[in-house]
Parts: sequence; structure tokens; C-alpha cells
Amino acid sequence: MKRTFLMLLLAGLAIALFSQTAVTFTPSSNISAYTYEGIRSGVEKLKMNNYILGQVYKPGLYVVPDDTDFLTLLALAGGPREDAKLSKIRVVRPSAEGDKIIWVNFKKYLETGDTTLIPALKPGDTIVVSGTIFYAFSRVTDFLSKAAIALSVYNLVTNIK
Repeated sequence: MKRTFLMLLLAGLAIALFSQTAVTFTPSSNISAYTYEGIRSGVEKLKMNNYILGQVYKPGLYVVPDDTDFLTLLALAGGPREDAKLSKIRVVRPSAEGDKIIWVNFKKYLETGDTTLIPALKPGDTIVVSGTIFYAFSRVTDFLSKAAIALSVYNLVTNIK
């Protein structure tokens, strides 16, 4: 009975510790990059689908006017988190030849104000804001603290007489 309880407890802890999987996002190829918004002030308006993922406050799909720029989309997503790596933001741009990666040094833009560092957005672009080394370190320490808790529970259960 005691061994069965111990095995169930350890199995539950192992599942809780190791069930955190990375989430990947692959946009469906049958989704149009543009949607028609209508005519405003005599001008036809289109909207485009863009994705922003990673270390922003509101990641996800954004359907924005086709003249939306990188800065506006980043602001719509709530801006970068404190642990975002601003010196290396990735823009994944789908094309007929395959995905093209554009690197954006947003930190340098903030320091210099040089607008040539900011790319224009195209329909279907995915912006990926990675985490800093501090973010990676915090993830590792979080895992290690959970493992230490599991080991202390195991030690406590095995020493019950």
C-alpha cells in the first residue's frame, strides 16, 4: 500500500514537472494574408494578418490595416516584457522561396532613433521576441526548484514509518 502510494505520488510529480512542452505555432497556409475592410473616405482599405509571439504582453494574431508598421504592432501587443531580448528580434516573412528571417535591433533603434533599423511589415509576417539570458536562467532555476520539491517529498514519504 505504502509503495503504491509512493509510486503514484512520484508519477504525478514527474508528470507535473515534465509536462511543460514548448508551444510552436505554424500558420495555416490557407489563411489569406489580406482581408478587405471596405472603403473609407473614398479609399479602399485592406487588413493584413500578422503574428507576434514570445516576450510581449499580448502575443497572438493581429488583423491590422495594411499600412501598420513594426512599432505599432509591437505596441498593440502591449510592448516587450522586461525579459525580452531587444537587440535581436526576429521577423519571419513567408515567401515563395521559403521563409525569410529579418533581424531587428530594436535596442539600437531606441538608442539612436534610426528608422532605417525598423522594417516595413508585410502580410503574414511573424514577429518573434525572444527572452534574454536572464529569462532562460529563471526557467532553469524554476525547474530545479520543482525538482528539489519533488525530491524532498520523496524523501519525506520514504522516511515515514
